[in-house]
Amino acid sequence: MKKALRLAKKGLGRTSPNPVVGAMIVRDGNIIATGYHKKAGGAHAEVEALADLQGEVGKEDVLYVTLEPCNHYGRTPPCTEAILQRGIRKVVVGMMDPNPDVTGGGCAFLAQRGVEVKTGVLESECRQLNEVFIKHATTGLPFVTAKSALTLDGWTATGTGHSRWVTNERSRRFVHRLRDRMDGLMVGIGTVLADDPSLTTRLDRRNGRDPARIIVDTHLRAPKNARVMTVDSTAPTILAVGEGVKAERIDILRKKGIIPLICPIKRGRIDLVALLTELGRMSITSIMAEGGATLMGSMIREGLVDKFYIFQAPKLLGGDDGVPMVSGPGPERMDQCLNLKDLRVRRFGNDILVRGYPDVHGTR
Repeated sequence: MKKALRLAKKGLGRTSPNPVVGAMIVRDGNIIATGYHKKAGGAHAEVEALADLQGEVGKEDVLYVTLEPCNHYGRTPPCTEAILQRGIRKVVVGMMDPNPDVTGGGCAFLAQRGVEVKTGVLESECRQLNEVFIKHATTGLPFVTAKSALTLDGWTATGTGHSRWVTNERSRRFVHRLRDRMDGLMVGIGTVLADDPSLTTRLDRRNGRDPARIIVDTHLRAPKNARVMTVDSTAPTILAVGEGVKAERIDILRKKGIIPLICPIKRGRIDLVALLTELGRMSITSIMAEGGATLMGSMIREGLVDKFYIFQAPKLLGGDDGVPMVSGPGPERMDQCLNLKDLRVRRFGNDILVRGYPDVHGTR
């Protein structure tokens, strides 16, 4: 199952809105066929593994798969029927399908037809690998990752807004690998005005996949010549604007190929829950929020962040006039802070990355 998980990871960033899945067929302890889900609409991992198998299926052959085989018609026929047609008699499954419309269908269907089914093998690892799919399938909302780069004394930029670069090149390359796996990249209008980013993916050895650029811009202040408005990319630019923006300005955006999302206003700003709901309907299953401080603060306070990547560089701004990671009101007491759990720490040269998940039960 660990090897099947490694296979599944090859599909990260390429299968949305489907899950990433790895499969392999084992005979007498030896792997004789492998497959993984390469892209949405393509063959599922089980079908790939069965196609990779040379010759007939043996009586003792075992199919390992990280996610419960599907038992419904979508873009492709059910994997359960392919498994039965080839004569596989034992299937080992990492996790059940979380989609409420199909939960338990595949394993139950196989078991009813005499196939030995074992479930829950490395289930936590399988669930973490498909955390994006699980969130979107069960709630309809995208999985939101927040990324920030800080000096050791907690600033993302100087008082003038200068932020290039807080972290080193190795850290920035890793961020682009994260972008390559995301459906969307979200920033506030303040970031666009301060940095004029292109919000694309740049990888050294291969072409990166650009996520959709999502700009939260309540009053439509984005300049016409901003990079996010003019960049040459196959991914769209989406502007989330307030209901008060004039219709003729919205029409101009559409004519330029930009997608406007007209959102309700909450306390003078875009209603972020409404925005995420609409993005989920558009099959944007994963979003990385990269700034700025106002947007980050709103998302944290509203409990909309599912995962954090926080980089720290060995630098001290040495002042109190920098740009923080988060702006807006915080808690009055330390025991009311948002705690992070399941932490992992990595080094990128002298930079430190802390990855963690919000511990909503450990926060008062």
